[in-house]
Amino acid sequence: MPSPRDKTPFDSATPAAPLGEFGRIARFFKPLAAGFPGARGLADDAAVFGVPPGHELVVTTDAMVAGVHFLPGDPPADIAAKLLRVNLSDLAAMGARPYAYSLVTSLPRDIGDDWLAAFAGSLAADQREFGIHLSGGDSVSTSGPMTLSVTAFGLVPAGRALPRRSERPDDPVFVTGTIGDAALGLKVVLEGLEVADEAARAHLVRRLRRPDPRSSVGPRLPGLAVSCLDVSDGLVADLAHLCEESGRAAVIRAGSVPLSPAARALVDRDPALLATALTGGDDYELLFTAPEEARDALRALSEETDVPITEIGRMAEGPAGQVTVLDGEGNVLPLSARGWVHF
Repeated sequence: MPSPRDKTPFDSATPAAPLGEFGRIARFFKPLAAGFPGARGLADDAAVFGVPPGHELVVTTDAMVAGVHFLPGDPPADIAAKLLRVNLSDLAAMGARPYAYSLVTSLPRDIGDDWLAAFAGSLAADQREFGIHLSGGDSVSTSGPMTLSVTAFGLVPAGRALPRRSERPDDPVFVTGTIGDAALGLKVVLEGLEVADEAARAHLVRRLRRPDPRSSVGPRLPGLAVSCLDVSDGLVADLAHLCEESGRAAVIRAGSVPLSPAARALVDRDPALLATALTGGDDYELLFTAPEEARDALRALSEETDVPITEIGRMAEGPAGQVTVLDGEGNVLPLSARGWVHF
């Protein structure tokens, strides 16, 4: 990241950190914890809370780094939304409902209070939407890139958390929502991929910056789904993760993978973009297996929650982790990569 002497997208007209650490906590973060008694008003060194009878605690942590998970010039409201929502997606994939979260911010010194106000305001809006509250955290300064981390806590009935491993050999594979919007949105932002329709362009960029965690669907899947995870690294890559854990393979039909109208228009214009949609990642949709007899219940769940649930293929015998994608003629669709690789 450029030195503080250089102008960056983070620069603010407000003097750097005039409130100080505790002033910022009091103004921006204490209100986010007001609805969660276990946070103790952020006055103590740690939160204290229990788990309701008959439930287990699901814990997940995700970090985001400027230049890797978001662009330095992205609006702070979008950065906050993505940070919280990717964690909520992990909870949904385990069949858990949101409960509380802790937040760690490692911010460059030139981040001003106006930036932080927009960031905290976005968290407040998502807390109301998804029914979750801040429980605590930490804030530090950094000379490196902005780094943000959330640890989210969810509740699931005891013994009902969904695994990503399936012992069943031939179950159908399902996915929520649509696939590929975020990956195509990244091409719009970074590569100038042309999208003539402004509404379609806005949709793709919004899905990149503000994923839709399926918190209304995930907690309803225990008893219907056998295995589940969320799509972060790419549909093919994450299905391969599920297959590896299950010791099986899978076959999916490219034509069955749900695409939004905006993504479909781009793929129809340039069929090579289908591979981007299938492997690009950042979808944060739920990918799961379920027995055939669950189809009717899943259809009803989709209608009740207004979240599409689409059958895209099935588990199969074969090398563990192998995912075969078939085109409309039943031929294997070659892919140069399965998805995002972190290291």
